[in-house]
Amino acid sequence: MKYFVTVVDEGSFTRAAERLSIAQSPVSHQIRKLERELGVRLLARTTRSIALTEAGRVFYDRCVALLAASEDAVDSARKADRGEMGALSLGFTGSATYDLMPNLVRAYRERNPLVELTLRSEMLTPAQVQALLDGTLSVGLLRPPVNAPGIVVELLRNEPLLVVMPVQHPMASATTIDLHDLADEAFIGYCSPSTMHDTLITACRQAGFVPTVRQQVAETSTLVALVAAGLGVALAPESVRHLRMNGVTYRPLRSPTVSVPLALAYREDTIGPLIRRYLDTARTVLRSKKLLDTTSDLDELGQYIDTI
Repeated sequence: MKYFVTVVDEGSFTRAAERLSIAQSPVSHQIRKLERELGVRLLARTTRSIALTEAGRVFYDRCVALLAASEDAVDSARKADRGEMGALSLGFTGSATYDLMPNLVRAYRERNPLVELTLRSEMLTPAQVQALLDGTLSVGLLRPPVNAPGIVVELLRNEPLLVVMPVQHPMASATTIDLHDLADEAFIGYCSPSTMHDTLITACRQAGFVPTVRQQVAETSTLVALVAAGLGVALAPESVRHLRMNGVTYRPLRSPTVSVPLALAYREDTIGPLIRRYLDTARTVLRSKKLLDTTSDLDELGQYIDTI
């Protein structure tokens, strides 16, 4: 087919052979063989020129399309082998949805525009682990611990907690908060089981009390909304302050000193070029103090990644 298209394009067996860097006789032989296999005459030959038959014109159009498709298929396979093409399903824990997800997704998308991304935000750790195990999630950004065989957990950083409280709360103007001063408050907590639920209970016990949890939620946005409505206070990772909402304020926790881990998680048996390329970008973005401490723009992010 390639020989046939080249002969038609060049209008000559001699020029086609030169373009293909082969002798003329193999070109002529392949065209005759092609015509025998098809059972039709494709070219009308004279001593000085060639012309397409009606069958040849139809076949030529199809050949051009097929050859272009085959070249595209080869190119796509090579891009997939480099992790530049395919589909990824990415999970994000609640606070990372509002802080890290935008920077990470934009940085990855800029460098891998052909990869189809499915984003699943506001996922608690147990839900992410289950999705990783059943194959509906490629990589998760979650809060350890994870106790599941075959799941790789790569710690990225530890994040301090802060207090989420209504703006009208008597302690809202304080610079920092001692947790024991909130012993009589109602708390809005994350659902159990989850890392943040366990962290709330542990932190309050360290402060000398057992919290009264008025309501449990699965989404960080719902937790902050209930606090803004005056239904209680909450503890959340520091990155949740990127979720702006009227009626709520965030204050650092002075004591006890408590932090929660943030990690990448993925199945050990699914590591390939596509996931590996995403992990490289995620590690760079999430471990960069420059990006974690400031809201740098995409240009700065690109410049930083390009230096790694």
